[in-house]
This record gives sequence, C-alpha cells and structure tokens, in this order.
Amino acid sequence: MTDVKISLSSNYSCVQPEIASIVIIGGGVMGMSTAWNLAQRGIQGIVLLEQHEIGRGSSAKPMGGVRANFSDPNNIILGQRSLKAFNQFGEDFGVNIELSRVGYLFLARNDEEAVNLEVATQTQNELGVNSFMVSPEKVSELNPFIDPHAITVGAYSPEDGYACPAAVVDGYRRAAQAMGVTVLDHTEVRRITTSGAQIESVVTNRGTIRTNQVVCAAGAWSARIGGMVGQPLPVEPVRRMIGITPQRPQAHATVPFTLDLGTTFYMHNYYNALLLGISHEEKVGFNREWTYEWLDDFNDAAATVAPELVNPQLEAGWAGFYENTPDHNAIIGASSAVEGFYYITGFSGHGFLQGPAAGEFMADIVCGDQSFLPKDAFSVDRFSVPNIGLTEKHII
Repeated sequence: MTDVKISLSSNYSCVQPEIASIVIIGGGVMGMSTAWNLAQRGIQGIVLLEQHEIGRGSSAKPMGGVRANFSDPNNIILGQRSLKAFNQFGEDFGVNIELSRVGYLFLARNDEEAVNLEVATQTQNELGVNSFMVSPEKVSELNPFIDPHAITVGAYSPEDGYACPAAVVDGYRRAAQAMGVTVLDHTEVRRITTSGAQIESVVTNRGTIRTNQVVCAAGAWSARIGGMVGQPLPVEPVRRMIGITPQRPQAHATVPFTLDLGTTFYMHNYYNALLLGISHEEKVGFNREWTYEWLDDFNDAAATVAPELVNPQLEAGWAGFYENTPDHNAIIGASSAVEGFYYITGFSGHGFLQGPAAGEFMADIVCGDQSFLPKDAFSVDRFSVPNIGLTEKHII
C-alpha cells in the first residue's frame, strides 16, 4: 500500500528570531490561515513553527471535503464563510486548489436520522445554504452506487464538494511569507515559559523566542502544548484510514461526497478513482500506520448501503489523525487562565473545510476585533460546565 505524497517544499527559513509579536504553533491549515489573517491586519513579527514539515500533519491526510451542511448554526456559518473563500482561492492566492463542487449527500436510514436531516436542512436554509431533502430514488440518481432500498431519505447540498488541502496550506504559506511572516519547519516547541500567568517565551530546539502571545494550532498534538502553560485542551488523536481504488478512466460517474449517518460510510471521486472510508472504532493514540483493519467495518457498511463496493480493490491509501474533542467540535478562543495564550484546534475531522473562516475568527479574537461569531462560540471553557457542549449531528 503506497502513501499519497503531498509535494511541499521545506526549510522555509533557517534563522529563528529572538523576538516575536506572536508565535503560532502548527503549520497546517489552521496555523497558516491564522498567520495570513493576522498578517492581513498589518501585524508584524509573526513567527510560525512546525515540528515536522509544513502541511504534513493532519492537513496532509484529510478527505478534502468542503461544506456548509452542518446542524449547528455556528458550524454552518464557519463552513459557509469558508466555502466563499475556497471558491475564490485561486483568484486571491494564485493557487489551483482543485475545487470540485460535486455536492454533499447525507443519507438517513431510519426515522430519527431523517428528522435530524430535515431540521438541519431547515436551519441551513434559514442561514442561506442551498440544501434540500431528496427521495431514495433521487439519492440513487445522484450516486448510482447507493442502494435506494436501504435509504429512508437524503439531504443534498449541490454547492459543496472537495478540494486539495496541501494546495490551500501552500497558498496561505506563500501569501503569509510575502507579508513578512517567518515560517520555520522542523522546529519543535519544547517549553513555553510564563511569568505571573502571562506568556514570556517559547523555547524550541533552535533556541528561545521572547513573546507574550502564543496561538496553539497544533492539531492532534495540542494537549501537550496546552499543558505547557497549564491550559487544558481536551484534544485526543484518533487514527482514520482511507483507501483509493485504481484509476479507471470513464469507469466512474461523478458522484457527490456521500456519507451515511448510521454506518459512517463515506465516499467520493478521487480523480478517475474513488476515495472510500469509514469512521471505524480506534484507540486513542499517535499510531499513523496504514493497515487493512478498517475494511471489515467498511464492507459491513457497504453491504447495506452500497453493495457494489464490498471488498473494493485498493491501490493506494493513507492514515491520518482526527483531533477529537469530547463533543467532536472545535475549540477556538483565548485562554481564561493564561494571558496571551490562544487556541484553534480540536476540529474532530472537519477542520480543513472550516480553515479559512476559523483562521479569520482566531485573528478577530487575538486582535480584539468585532467578529462574525460570538467570541465564546467555541471556547474550551464549555467543558468545565456540566452538561454544556455543542450538539453537532452532521459529523462522523
């Protein structure tokens, strides 16, 4: 099984500054989007650190979906705002992100799931999202792999789709560097020092950076960064694996990004092949080895939803991390325990698609600017209050 390679150059800067106005930890879509949004506001002295290679953490391994068809209004807004950014990304950044607006298709197979889809679709419509319910017969027309007899109803959003995460990260990186952001890869954060509950410095394998502001955009590695300053960030790494079928020109119809709520089965086109996966049960941990373990669960789901895809032939695939929080929603905000510490992480599988708007929201919080969401909309403090959490239903 070969890994799909992401081509991004490395060693963007060889000299680590001694002073920074703000240090961003994490070189994926969240870190880069935040860096660019801050630089857009004229902030100088931004330093971004990545422990490995830029864009090769969680941002190198997602499914690439872009959508606004969530059930929670704040998630809808993040997705909708990000879709607009993706739609004109090529014009704004001069990068082809291979945006394919094939639509998103959620499947319900019982009455409870159907009601949830109907309520979510109404909320989406009220916020301006073009989405609507579709019959089992229409589901089969949109995606011929799906057995209409297994479906109660579907929800379709034709303006959603998928794009290339690596291209988005690189577009932000180039633009941020052009505005003076220092980007350092192969730079591990070993310690963050504080004085009187205020950020004082960031110590890396290259030396010390004096700063009073840090943004944690470290994805699956965020809990460790939060622990350095005493700010709990309940983020756990969970392996997710996907497979790619052989390239077969003209063999596959173009189908929407399709997800079954009950089994967590999902699929979409991948050039002239198919991308297949399922959110199977996994232990928490940093194991990122690709194996065939997920195929048993996938085949069970496919037997119900898409019988033609049982026992698929695969020629490529990869394993990556979900960065899961207790309620499977992002945490974005300013620490209430440590002045100058911010976090944008824990997206639980839907980070790439919310990246542009999430980075803008993070920049609003850092700069104290009026924003398009309440500043506490995704605060980590929600986990310290009993029975408080987000109830997003359109995640797998």
